[in-house]
Amino acid sequence: MKLNNIKSKEILPGLNGRMIHGDSITWAFWNIEEGSEVPEHKHVHEQIMHVQEGKFKFTLNGNTEVYGPNTYVVIPSNVPHSGVALTNCKIMDVFSPVREEYR
Repeated sequence: MKLNNIKSKEILPGLNGRMIHGDSITWAFWNIEEGSEVPEHKHVHEQIMHVQEGKFKFTLNGNTEVYGPNTYVVIPSNVPHSGVALTNCKIMDVFSPVREEYR
């Protein structure tokens, strides 16, 4: 199967993703436009974020860092987080359990 065959979904303005769903995980591949914001939120899902390209300013539980290529962060369940793309970004996320709202 090819990732490009999966239809991209705009989840927030400037945040477009392709999702792969297993029985207990969602694997998301994001293209995020420079300046696009992910407002602070939290969810039951454990999440691992991996920045593949670009620079993404990310706040986890009040602590802010800039993540660049080949960096990652583990986001525990129900911990507030937010972010903004400082450049165009490609980010890969894994969520467990499945993000049903992304189907």
